[in-house]
Amino acid sequence: MILVDDGLATGATMTSAARAVRREQPARVVVAVPVASEEACSELARGAADECVCLERPEPFVAVGIWYERFDQTSDEEVIACLERSAEAESRRARSSPGS
Repeated sequence: MILVDDGLATGATMTSAARAVRREQPARVVVAVPVASEEACSELARGAADECVCLERPEPFVAVGIWYERFDQTSDEEVIACLERSAEAESRRARSSPGS
């Protein structure tokens, strides 16, 4: 299982997500992020994830948002719309797959 985020400051949310996913017993849990604090990556490496792939670990780490030209928040409505589109696409794939 690969978990992806826009970046990790403390890593607390990703650590919780990785632990939740691990309960499903995937072969591996890999976290992939473009930027993170060294502390966040170290915390994940202590067992929540099997691997943390991170392109940049700046020192000192200030904030995830400074690494983006635009770092707008995603609204609840946008998230719900994305999830609904994904569910619809998955449903179409399931109906069109052989043996369904």
